[in-house]
Parts: sequence; structure tokens; C-alpha cells
Amino acid sequence: MQRMRLLLLPLALAAASLGAQAMSIREFHTLEVKEKKQGKAYASYYLVGVLEGLREAGDAARRAGQKPLFCVDGRRLEPSMARSLFEAELKRNAELYEADMPVQLVLSTALQNSFRCAS
Repeated sequence: MQRMRLLLLPLALAAASLGAQAMSIREFHTLEVKEKKQGKAYASYYLVGVLEGLREAGDAARRAGQKPLFCVDGRRLEPSMARSLFEAELKRNAELYEADMPVQLVLSTALQNSFRCAS
């Protein structure tokens, strides 16, 4: 647990210094490459955090009686799926995304496409 905290500390500090701004696709790819040893891991942790945040936002919308953006409805959605969802969406719709767009937009769209609500 202590090791996990040490790994997440640089990411938390980076997020705090950005004033809680969303990370752009460009910044995400830079993080993966720039931090030679841990960059890919930091980027994966970020994607997991975005996934969990989007899932919680959907749950909150449902509790408030609103329609969520995506519906898991008993299907498998695990944190380890964040990177594959993100990369598949970027590849599938590459012409739609610019480097300065937020990672959250890409992952949100991936979740909406993969976990469509029935009605």
C-alpha cells in the first residue's frame, strides 16, 4: 500500500499543479514517454481514475433519477479495461480527436459506445 502511494504521488502533484484540469491526449502521451521508468504506469493509473470517476458520475446520475451516459447493467467493466477502451476509441475514431482534447472525452465516448443504455 505504501508503494502504491509513492507511485501515485507524482501524478497527484501533477494534477494539483494543473488546478484539477483535465489531461489532454497530448499530455497523456507525453507522460507515457517522458517518464521512462514509470510513465506508462502513471498513465494507466490516470486512465483508471478517469474510468472510476465516470462510473461514479453515472451512478450518481442514476441515484438522482437521471439517465446515465452509459449503463454497465451487470456486464463486466473493470479498472484494467481502461487502457484498452481508451486506445480502441482513439484508433476507431482517430479523425475525431485532436491532441488538445481531454482524455476524459475519449474514455467517456468509449464507455458510451461499449456500454449503451437499453432505452
